[in-house]
Amino acid sequence: MVGTLVLTRHGQSEWNKKNLVRNKLRELNLTSQFTGWKDPELTELGQQEALKGAGELKKYGYTHFDIAFTSALQRAQKTLEIQLKEIDQQGIRVVKDQALNERDYGDLTGLNKDDARAKFGEEQVHTWRRSFDVPPPGGESLKLTADRVLPFFNKEIKPLVEKGESVLVAAHGNSLRAVIMALEHLSPEEIINTELASGVPIVYKIDSDGKVIDKKILK
Repeated sequence: MVGTLVLTRHGQSEWNKKNLVRNKLRELNLTSQFTGWKDPELTELGQQEALKGAGELKKYGYTHFDIAFTSALQRAQKTLEIQLKEIDQQGIRVVKDQALNERDYGDLTGLNKDDARAKFGEEQVHTWRRSFDVPPPGGESLKLTADRVLPFFNKEIKPLVEKGESVLVAAHGNSLRAVIMALEHLSPEEIINTELASGVPIVYKIDSDGKVIDKKILK
């Protein structure tokens, strides 16, 4: 029995957009805000990214899901809503749980990354961003994020996929990194350097033993 697990990172949010405007001369969004558990809406571009991802699902024939999961934050929920509507799957059960929320950035939340460097020092901010197990004050490291995400994933999502069901998950960069790390048996160094594009579905085929037998990135 082989199941299907599709992971999608939410599209661009309003906070992403504000920082892209501030960062016009640097095409990479290197100074975006630490959004974490704050709840900005999707931008028009973010909605388009979600729609494009749904188009890829249709293109490759991933248009039937048994259940969907998302976080407690509206940018992920809206991404899921757009994609389910586009593939005509609006009637399926949707589970919303804060276990799938983005990494909590604690005292960094709301700060532009340049402002955070000015306040805490470039080296310290780099450590918080790029280490696996050093959390910012009042927040979560990627390890702590995984400690929150994986029990929920292992209890609520993975068993469904192992039974052969098709499951769609719309969440966040770091909550999805935790899942990917577990599925692909990646090291802390490898997962820290794993980038997830907004709205782009990642499709895993998983057997009854929980082993990944195929992976596709639909873009």
